Amino acid sequence: MRLRGLLETDALGLRLLGGEDELERGVRGVMTTDLRDPSRYLSGGELVLTGLAWRHTAEDSEPFVRILAGAGVAGLAAGEAELGDVPDDLVEACSRHRLPLFAVNESVAFATITEYVVRQVSGERAGDLAAVVDRHRRLMTSGPAGGGPEVVLDLLGSDLDLRAWVLSPTGRQIAGAGEPLTAAVGAALAGEHLAATRTGRRGPHRATAGGATYSLFPIRNTGRGAAPASRDVRETVLSDWLLAVEADAGDWPAARLDLLQGVTQLIAVERDRREAARTVRRRLAQEVLELVQAGAAPAEIAARLRVAAPVLLPGLGTAPHWQVVVARVDWSQEGGTDIEAGPVAQALLEEILVDPAAAGAESADRIAVAHTGDEAIALMPLPALPDPDAPEAQSTEEGLHADELLKTVRDPLSAGLADDGRLTLGVSAAVSSAEGLRGALEEARHARRVAAARPGRVCAAGHHELASHVLLLPFVPDDVRRAFTARLLDPLRDYDRRHRAELIPTLEAFLDCDGSWTRCAARLHLHVNTLRYRVGRIEQLTSRDLSRLEDKLDFFLALRMS
Repeated sequence: MRLRGLLETDALGLRLLGGEDELERGVRGVMTTDLRDPSRYLSGGELVLTGLAWRHTAEDSEPFVRILAGAGVAGLAAGEAELGDVPDDLVEACSRHRLPLFAVNESVAFATITEYVVRQVSGERAGDLAAVVDRHRRLMTSGPAGGGPEVVLDLLGSDLDLRAWVLSPTGRQIAGAGEPLTAAVGAALAGEHLAATRTGRRGPHRATAGGATYSLFPIRNTGRGAAPASRDVRETVLSDWLLAVEADAGDWPAARLDLLQGVTQLIAVERDRREAARTVRRRLAQEVLELVQAGAAPAEIAARLRVAAPVLLPGLGTAPHWQVVVARVDWSQEGGTDIEAGPVAQALLEEILVDPAAAGAESADRIAVAHTGDEAIALMPLPALPDPDAPEAQSTEEGLHADELLKTVRDPLSAGLADDGRLTLGVSAAVSSAEGLRGALEEARHARRVAAARPGRVCAAGHHELASHVLLLPFVPDDVRRAFTARLLDPLRDYDRRHRAELIPTLEAFLDCDGSWTRCAARLHLHVNTLRYRVGRIEQLTSRDLSRLEDKLDFFLALRMS
């Protein structure tokens, strides 16, 4: 159909604002968008509908129109509901790029135009199935009518009797219609998909899990306006989503396969939206990281942390503690391709740090990951830890634990890393101030190096594993030594300062007496019960056990280095 035919259809409520000489352009589809750059979702010939939510200033119109013209769209239709009138700067930009521009009366829904265009252009190509997807394309846009991928998955179930789920590269469920997949099935399907992708097989991939058969479709944009294809599949394999459909697509007709490919294109819109939502958190992490690495004053770093805290933990009344997680993905270079590993590790770490039991985007709202060189560095906020003086205080340490982070993702990631990739990860202890952040960063980096010394495709190490023997190695950075001594002795120093309890002198005497209660009590002129109370308090504040040789040695080293 032609643009002129749309203009002459009264029910569509279109008013021509420019481009009268271009009305013979053919319309091959329709797309609703409020993205600043929708090029990756355009294949040419579309009538683009927009509510103008992307426009904040007059300067925004020129780049938006230039992108549409470059993608070869047929025309642009702008709704009047948002601003009342289509702004002059948009009219002028369309005139410069010879792009036909229409105004859509606020009484006409974009859905009405979408359905009309779909009926006119769909023809016999894929029958009613393709019409379902095209009719609901508007539901996957960034406007207020958008319903996310769940809407399209619901349609697959109601109109086509297909159960489907959107999964992350680790198998975590991002969206689904009906009963969710179990974690084990999700991880198994993700592993099958990653392994097939690494071998270069084209999707959909057939897989069985939990007694059912699934077809796995990669979710990526392949239209004419899409970003250039990656030079190497390893650049994207660990960050792409997949669509798992409970069916065997091996005997499907071409029309149904085309339909499912269209569904993945729609879900790619949601993927792009969530990527854009991460921009603020990534920028916060990058700013803090640059300050820490540049040796900025603690007050300056603390100011940035105060900005980050309410973004990552909304509603938090007090400043949180922080943990640092460092990850690195290393690929062999046998193929001769120089892969930029930092962004790969960044996307992967963002996924790893999401609670595997959580679905949707909200669970990622407290994750801020930056990257520098080949490393990805996450700044993870923790609510303030309990006051050790409080009677209800627990001796167990809160926060992230390295061995837990990889428990559910190890198998699928190993499949994606195949025989030429490795993921190593290190986790710091929690710190409560800007002064401790540099030490936490170095501690996490050193823990990652400990993990890298181990066999296996996916390895992690935590600050607990930097306890004693590592500190004897001469190459350990000073910041790690300071972090270690501060973690052991600062709680005791703080307690002594508040209560004049002399826990530090008691600890030194106890170690000098080789743990002898009677000799230590005599040296300090204390009753043995008083000594036992003080030692118990030391153990409670530090979560250590002074009857264990390893903990005695740690305290000995910390006291000597302080």
